[in-house]
Amino acid sequence: MNKVFIHETAFVDQPVDIGAGTKIWHWVHVMSGAKIGEGCVLGQNVYVGGKAVLGNNVRVQNNVSIYDRVILADDVFCGPSMVFTNVINPRSSVERKDEYLETHVGKGASIGANATIICGNEIGEYAFIGAGSVVTKPVPAYALMVGNPAKQMGWMSKAGVRLTFDDEGMAVCGEMGERYTLRNGLCSPS
Repeated sequence: MNKVFIHETAFVDQPVDIGAGTKIWHWVHVMSGAKIGEGCVLGQNVYVGGKAVLGNNVRVQNNVSIYDRVILADDVFCGPSMVFTNVINPRSSVERKDEYLETHVGKGASIGANATIICGNEIGEYAFIGAGSVVTKPVPAYALMVGNPAKQMGWMSKAGVRLTFDDEGMAVCGEMGERYTLRNGLCSPS
């Protein structure tokens, strides 16, 4: 049977919903109410809020905090020390827990090491956020985003390969052979 692995140094507050085959490593803290899918891996020193949702096969590398109202779809990758925010205008002296903004990361998206995702934005499926980038606005599906603030520099395939479109708006993933179409400024599989 595919049991959940929880390292002896991890803190998992009950009740939580953790799917089969998930691994929770050193010094992770999962708050009561969190939902974590099957086959996930939470690296060292990860925090998961009680109103956070992780789909299946999510990979969260070391030193990442997934706060309340952050939703990660299936197959999302969160690189080491990347950051999700949860309040637009934080102040130590003003409690704004009722103002947390939802952040949704679409299926298959990758967020590079030390990137920052400003709350309230949606990252489209299979988008690729470069290391150290700061996302301040919604990101289209399959978009390659880099910089501070993050700007779109191109498109990525499901396999994480940069796509090159011809004059007719067609591209082929060099690794998997999948075809993509670029129409009206949006990329999608053909």
